[in-house]
Amino acid sequence: MSRLRYKKSTKFLARAEKSIPLGSQTFSKSRTQYPVGVSPLFIDRGSGTYVWDIDGNKYIDLVNGLAAVTIGYSYKKIDDAVRKQLTKGTIFSLPGKLEAEVAELVIQTVPSAEMVRFGKNGGDATTAAIRLSRAYTQRDHIAFCGYHSWQDWYIGATSMNKGVPFEVSNLTHTFKYNDLKSLESIFSRFPNKIAAVILEPMSGEYPQDNFLQKVKKLAAKNGSILIFDEVVTGYRYTTGGAQLEFNVTPDLTTLGKGIANGYPLSVLAGKAELMKELENVFFSGTFGGELLSLAAAKTVIKMHLESNISSRISKVGLDIALGIERIIQRHKLEDVLRISGHPTWKFLNWCGTSEYSSSILKTYFMQEMFKRGILVLSTHNNSLSLTQEIAHKVVDTYEEVLSLLKKDLENSNISKKLRVKPISPLFNLR
Repeated sequence: MSRLRYKKSTKFLARAEKSIPLGSQTFSKSRTQYPVGVSPLFIDRGSGTYVWDIDGNKYIDLVNGLAAVTIGYSYKKIDDAVRKQLTKGTIFSLPGKLEAEVAELVIQTVPSAEMVRFGKNGGDATTAAIRLSRAYTQRDHIAFCGYHSWQDWYIGATSMNKGVPFEVSNLTHTFKYNDLKSLESIFSRFPNKIAAVILEPMSGEYPQDNFLQKVKKLAAKNGSILIFDEVVTGYRYTTGGAQLEFNVTPDLTTLGKGIANGYPLSVLAGKAELMKELENVFFSGTFGGELLSLAAAKTVIKMHLESNISSRISKVGLDIALGIERIIQRHKLEDVLRISGHPTWKFLNWCGTSEYSSSILKTYFMQEMFKRGILVLSTHNNSLSLTQEIAHKVVDTYEEVLSLLKKDLENSNISKKLRVKPISPLFNLR
């Protein structure tokens, strides 16, 4: 039955892979993440918090364009602004007024922002931040924590480093979140060589023992630029991002995803003294001032200023998380699944058992959730369109699936029930 449910998706994948590696432009949307045969593989349309795959199956979407959609799919107020701009034009031979207008709104809402430059993907902004930091400090080495996109300076330090020069990989060093000693060790090994410390101010775990404040102090002590990668957390945790929530202002900030509700736009913002260096440090692209995305961003940021969007997203997300945690406790699955993270961006942490790996359990979970109309991977990337009524449906589905999981664990039936090979992660993003 499941293979018939996804018949068109599976067939179209074969077509897409003839012209596109993996059949997708994005690793996180490909068959590396969605097991073929029990998953939707191509989306036809979306509205609010729902999407429909090309087989016509409807889903409550908790992935939300890899956290890029914070308001909802096909949101009228945002799309109307885009349509209005479309009648005027999308890009010109000189800057449009929207560039300055949106930059002013970013400065108004993000504590660290004194000046602003735009890109299209989060990786544009993080890489520009690294180049700017190296130019300003006249240093080469980088300390990082978390996920920062695909460019050489970052990905070269991961297991996905194929094609990155060895010399580039050796300039980037990872430290652990909530482990200040791991960052201190990097500064000790490379004295006066660290240009920047870049991290996601929060992902799966909350900062402990004033971790972010201590990172800021340590970076300043060593003459390094502090960069907060808020591509996910910006305009999600709060209007001003995690830096506003935790009251820690970095030197530079990168933003993206939710700032334009899925329209392609990223931001590098920071202290004017640093940002003015971009007059001489090359960060420039034809579509940096593309006006449809800026029209969307202007509308989104104004919505944040007019209504407490983040707290509304957070409230529903918290309700879902608490509901799931009660189910986990009731079925005594604490050693198998743990929920962590911020209410607007919750993480599902799967743990293996003596009999089944975490990958097997996650694949089983996805198979059963997809079958019941919930699109979810490893996180809940909630949007404003996720209402309390829809949240109840999500929790009810978790009850059904986790109850089934518990029963199949007790009866050693997980492998028998799994209709495909378990997914194998490319590398640990965080």
